[in-house]
Amino acid sequence: MTKIPMTADGYHRLEEELKHLKAVERPAVIRAIAEAREHGDLSENAEYHAARERQGFIEGRVMELEDKISRAEIIDVTKLTGKKVKFGATVTLIDEDTEEKALYQIVGEDEADIKARRLAITSPLARALVGKSVGDTVEVSTPGGSKSYEIARVAFKKS
Repeated sequence: MTKIPMTADGYHRLEEELKHLKAVERPAVIRAIAEAREHGDLSENAEYHAARERQGFIEGRVMELEDKISRAEIIDVTKLTGKKVKFGATVTLIDEDTEEKALYQIVGEDEADIKARRLAITSPLARALVGKSVGDTVEVSTPGGSKSYEIARVAFKKS
């Protein structure tokens, strides 16, 4: 069974989602199914079918979350150090075409959020950055063409 790397923040977000699904969503859908059954003929009961479909989604997500939580390898970013980019690093990049700076943290797949500047370790940019140091240049293929970035800073801090 392969471990899933994630930050402590990411782990806690998964735990919270699981608690919410079990304590709030699951009981609500069970009530909705019971209510829909009271309306009679189930073959033409849209509320019943919608509630059953929602129940299937919730149960699937609960199983997925339980699996990910059981395989989680929590990495404490605050205890990491070094000059090379690795999981948990917060990297400052300079776009070599526009000279714009961008800051990204490399995190687990379930934590990725490009708007929050969190890159999945499996993303093309993160894969290109891992193992590199300040001053190195990386080239990444993007839908808009190839982009080059210079690594300006590598830091390890809480997300």
